Amino acid sequence: MAVVKINAVKVPDEAHAEFERRFINRARTIDDAPGFLGFEMLRPVAGDDRYFIVTRWEDDESYEAWRDGDARAAHKGEQGRPVFTEANVLEFQVVLDVDPKR
Repeated sequence: MAVVKINAVKVPDEAHAEFERRFINRARTIDDAPGFLGFEMLRPVAGDDRYFIVTRWEDDESYEAWRDGDARAAHKGEQGRPVFTEANVLEFQVVLDVDPKR
């Protein structure tokens, strides 16, 4: 069963551009992770002030292997201080997936 992991991240207003730049610069580095199905970066515009980084995985094990391996290595290579003030991971199982392209 596919799973979705959402990283809910608080970013100060003055750091939005830097936060987005960092994600854009490393966006394709996750493509070859086993079990990775895709991701979106959602910028807040109303209803919440957090960014949501939504990732889809074949299973929890695939996500955990990436999180504990390549993800940690990617974050260690970032220059400067963190650009966010808080981050929480929300976890879900996919119950229904409607894709009009299939």
